Amino acid sequence: MKMLLAGIISMMLFVSAPPTSKTVVGKWKTIDDKTNKVKSIVQIYKKDGKLYGKILKLFKKPDEDQNPLCTECTGELHNKHIIGMQIINGLEYDDGEWYADDGILDPANGKVYDCKLWLDEDNPDLLQVRGYILFVFRTQTWYRVKE
Repeated sequence: MKMLLAGIISMMLFVSAPPTSKTVVGKWKTIDDKTNKVKSIVQIYKKDGKLYGKILKLFKKPDEDQNPLCTECTGELHNKHIIGMQIINGLEYDDGEWYADDGILDPANGKVYDCKLWLDEDNPDLLQVRGYILFVFRTQTWYRVKE
């Protein structure tokens, strides 16, 4: 009887555990808006209840610098390598979305934008990432990296 009860409990725990694809935490592939080619891999992680993200890999042409410096960045990030750079900063969760003022950095132009991100309702392997200033925004779709 104890074995049956233990089996039922472990089965319930397995079934009720949320799938990992329902979280924004993980690795995401970004796509260049102009070329429609893979641009980078970003690792999103939680720390102290907030969301952060750093660039793990860049996809550059063979004749380009494979780990360029952020020449457009200001402050302490100026002329720092882009690989390993934290680009998502301290997003907080509310009502199905993560957001923060000054929450995302675009190393291509060195600008920091307010940020909101959320999983696609129909496909949790798609992440909607919106950078904005006031009412002007750009939304990108990032693709989950399956490991």
